[in-house]
Amino acid sequence: MNKAFTRETDSDDEDDDAAGRGPPASTLPAGSRNYITPGGLQRLKDEYQYLLYKERPAVTAVVSWAAGNGDRSENADYQYGKRRLREIDRRIRFLGKRIDQAEVIDPEQPRGERANQVFFGATVSYTGRQGDPHTITIVGVDEIDLALGRISWVSPLARALLKARVGEALVFHAPAGSEELTIVEVRYLRIDTEAFTP
Repeated sequence: MNKAFTRETDSDDEDDDAAGRGPPASTLPAGSRNYITPGGLQRLKDEYQYLLYKERPAVTAVVSWAAGNGDRSENADYQYGKRRLREIDRRIRFLGKRIDQAEVIDPEQPRGERANQVFFGATVSYTGRQGDPHTITIVGVDEIDLALGRISWVSPLARALLKARVGEALVFHAPAGSEELTIVEVRYLRIDTEAFTP
Protein backbone atom coordinates (compact mmCIF):
# COMPACT_ATOMS: atom_id res chain seq x y z
CA MET A 1 0.00 0.00 0.00
CA ASN A 2 1.19 3.50 -0.76
CA LYS A 3 2.53 5.21 2.40
CA ALA A 4 0.50 8.30 1.55
CA PHE A 5 -2.65 6.38 2.49
CA THR A 6 -1.53 5.09 5.87
CA ARG A 7 -2.77 6.69 9.06
CA GLU A 8 -0.43 7.87 11.78
CA THR A 9 -1.48 6.89 15.28
CA ASP A 10 -1.95 9.25 18.19
CA SER A 11 0.72 7.31 20.10
CA ASP A 12 3.26 8.89 17.76
CA ASP A 13 2.53 12.15 19.56
CA GLU A 14 3.81 10.79 22.86
CA ASP A 15 6.77 8.81 21.53
CA ASP A 16 8.31 11.30 19.19
CA ASP A 17 9.59 14.80 19.79
CA ALA A 18 8.53 15.55 16.26
CA ALA A 19 9.91 19.02 15.95
CA GLY A 20 13.31 17.81 17.12
CA ARG A 21 13.53 20.43 19.85
CA GLY A 22 14.68 19.62 23.36
CA PRO A 23 14.53 16.36 25.24
CA PRO A 24 11.80 13.84 24.49
CA ALA A 25 8.63 14.75 26.32
CA SER A 26 7.77 12.75 29.42
CA THR A 27 4.43 11.08 29.55
CA LEU A 28 1.82 11.81 32.15
CA PRO A 29 0.31 9.00 34.19
CA ALA A 30 -3.09 8.03 32.77
CA GLY A 31 -5.86 10.26 34.06
CA SER A 32 -3.53 12.70 35.82
CA ARG A 33 -3.46 16.44 35.41
CA ASN A 34 -0.72 18.26 33.53
CA TYR A 35 0.61 20.43 36.36
CA ILE A 36 2.82 23.20 35.01
CA THR A 37 4.26 26.53 36.12
CA PRO A 38 3.15 29.78 34.43
CA GLY A 39 6.51 30.09 32.65
CA GLY A 40 6.36 26.50 31.45
CA LEU A 41 2.88 26.99 29.97
CA GLN A 42 3.98 30.19 28.24
CA ARG A 43 6.91 28.34 26.64
CA LEU A 44 4.54 25.66 25.27
CA LYS A 45 2.20 28.34 23.92
CA ASP A 46 5.06 30.24 22.28
CA GLU A 47 6.30 27.09 20.52
CA TYR A 48 2.75 26.23 19.43
CA GLN A 49 2.23 29.72 17.96
CA TYR A 50 5.59 29.65 16.20
CA LEU A 51 4.98 26.26 14.60
CA LEU A 52 1.42 27.04 13.59
CA TYR A 53 1.85 30.57 12.24
CA LYS A 54 5.49 30.76 11.12
CA GLU A 55 7.19 27.43 10.46
CA ARG A 56 4.23 25.48 9.07
CA PRO A 57 3.29 28.15 6.47
CA ALA A 58 6.96 28.45 5.40
CA VAL A 59 7.32 24.68 4.94
CA THR A 60 3.96 24.50 3.14
CA ALA A 61 5.18 27.13 0.67
CA VAL A 62 8.34 25.10 -0.04
CA VAL A 63 6.29 21.92 -0.54
CA SER A 64 3.95 23.73 -2.94
CA TRP A 65 6.90 25.10 -4.91
CA ALA A 66 8.59 21.67 -5.00
CA ALA A 67 5.36 19.95 -6.10
CA GLY A 68 5.30 22.19 -9.16
CA ASN A 69 8.75 20.99 -10.21
CA GLY A 70 7.61 17.71 -11.71
CA ASP A 71 8.15 14.13 -10.60
CA ARG A 72 7.50 14.06 -6.84
CA SER A 73 8.94 10.58 -6.32
CA GLU A 74 12.49 11.81 -6.99
CA ASN A 75 12.10 15.36 -5.75
CA ALA A 76 14.17 15.68 -2.54
CA ASP A 77 12.73 19.10 -1.63
CA TYR A 78 9.22 17.72 -1.90
CA GLN A 79 9.99 14.52 0.05
CA TYR A 80 11.82 16.35 2.84
CA GLY A 81 9.16 19.07 2.98
CA LYS A 82 6.32 16.55 3.33
CA ARG A 83 8.21 14.70 6.07
CA ARG A 84 8.91 17.95 7.91
CA LEU A 85 5.27 18.98 7.57
CA ARG A 86 4.16 15.70 9.19
CA GLU A 87 6.63 16.29 12.04
CA ILE A 88 5.36 19.83 12.57
CA ASP A 89 1.72 18.70 12.53
CA ARG A 90 2.49 15.93 15.03
CA ARG A 91 4.23 18.41 17.35
CA ILE A 92 1.36 20.91 17.01
CA ARG A 93 -1.14 18.20 18.02
CA PHE A 94 1.05 17.18 20.96
CA LEU A 95 1.44 20.78 22.18
CA GLY A 96 -2.28 21.44 21.75
CA LYS A 97 -3.10 18.45 23.97
CA ARG A 98 -0.56 19.49 26.61
CA ILE A 99 -1.86 23.07 26.65
CA ASP A 100 -5.49 21.92 26.88
CA GLN A 101 -4.65 19.61 29.81
CA ALA A 102 -2.50 22.19 31.61
CA GLU A 103 -3.29 23.07 35.19
CA VAL A 104 -1.17 26.07 36.11
CA ILE A 105 0.25 26.21 39.63
CA ASP A 106 2.22 29.29 40.56
CA PRO A 107 4.94 28.46 43.10
CA GLU A 108 4.91 32.06 44.34
CA GLN A 109 1.32 31.83 45.62
CA PRO A 110 1.10 32.13 49.42
CA ARG A 111 0.97 28.70 51.10
CA GLY A 112 0.26 29.70 54.70
CA GLU A 113 0.95 26.94 57.20
CA ARG A 114 1.73 24.49 54.36
CA ALA A 115 4.79 26.53 53.30
CA ASN A 116 7.16 24.05 54.99
CA GLN A 117 5.66 21.06 53.19
CA VAL A 118 6.70 19.72 49.75
CA PHE A 119 4.22 20.20 46.92
CA PHE A 120 4.43 20.96 43.19
CA GLY A 121 6.68 23.96 42.55
CA ALA A 122 8.74 23.51 45.71
CA THR A 123 12.50 23.96 45.77
CA VAL A 124 13.63 21.30 48.21
CA SER A 125 16.99 21.01 49.94
CA TYR A 126 17.69 17.62 51.48
CA THR A 127 20.58 15.48 52.65
CA GLY A 128 21.28 11.86 51.83
CA ARG A 129 22.85 9.03 53.81
CA GLN A 130 26.33 10.58 53.71
CA GLY A 131 24.99 14.00 54.71
CA ASP A 132 25.67 15.36 51.24
CA PRO A 133 23.34 18.28 50.40
CA HIS A 134 21.10 18.28 47.31
CA THR A 135 18.61 20.81 45.99
CA ILE A 136 15.91 20.10 43.43
CA THR A 137 12.83 21.92 42.15
CA ILE A 138 9.65 19.97 41.40
CA VAL A 139 8.16 21.05 38.06
CA GLY A 140 5.89 19.78 35.29
CA VAL A 141 6.76 16.97 32.89
CA ASP A 142 7.40 19.50 30.10
CA GLU A 143 9.78 21.59 32.23
CA ILE A 144 12.42 19.04 33.23
CA ASP A 145 15.96 20.42 33.22
CA LEU A 146 18.36 18.22 35.16
CA ALA A 147 21.23 20.69 34.74
CA LEU A 148 19.17 23.19 36.78
CA GLY A 149 17.96 20.54 39.25
CA ARG A 150 14.39 20.61 37.91
CA ILE A 151 12.68 17.23 38.11
CA SER A 152 9.19 16.14 37.13
CA TRP A 153 6.53 15.78 39.80
CA VAL A 154 5.94 12.22 38.52
CA SER A 155 9.59 11.16 38.98
CA PRO A 156 10.31 8.64 41.75
CA LEU A 157 12.34 11.16 43.78
CA ALA A 158 9.62 13.84 43.61
CA ARG A 159 6.96 11.26 44.53
CA ALA A 160 9.02 10.28 47.58
CA LEU A 161 9.42 13.93 48.65
CA LEU A 162 5.81 15.06 48.08
CA LYS A 163 3.98 16.04 51.29
CA ALA A 164 7.12 15.69 53.43
CA ARG A 165 7.87 18.50 55.87
CA VAL A 166 11.05 20.30 56.92
CA GLY A 167 13.01 18.13 59.36
CA GLU A 168 11.27 14.94 58.28
CA ALA A 169 13.30 11.86 57.34
CA LEU A 170 11.98 9.49 54.68
CA VAL A 171 13.15 6.46 52.76
CA PHE A 172 13.62 6.81 49.02
CA HIS A 173 13.50 3.49 47.17
CA ALA A 174 15.71 3.90 44.09
CA PRO A 175 16.74 1.21 41.58
CA ALA A 176 20.26 1.33 43.07
CA GLY A 177 18.87 0.72 46.57
CA SER A 178 17.09 2.51 49.37
CA GLU A 179 18.39 5.71 50.89
CA GLU A 180 17.24 7.78 53.81
CA LEU A 181 16.70 11.46 52.98
CA THR A 182 16.19 14.32 55.43
CA ILE A 183 14.32 17.45 54.36
CA VAL A 184 16.40 20.50 55.27
CA GLU A 185 14.49 23.34 53.63
CA VAL A 186 11.39 23.90 51.47
CA ARG A 187 11.01 27.14 49.54
CA TYR A 188 8.48 28.35 46.99
CA LEU A 189 10.25 30.67 44.59
CA ARG A 190 9.65 32.06 41.14
CA ILE A 191 10.79 29.52 38.52
CA ASP A 192 12.30 31.31 35.56
CA THR A 193 11.75 29.27 32.41
CA GLU A 194 13.96 29.92 29.43
CA ALA A 195 11.91 31.48 26.63
CA PHE A 196 11.20 29.43 23.53
CA THR A 197 13.57 30.17 20.67
CA PRO A 198 13.16 28.61 17.22
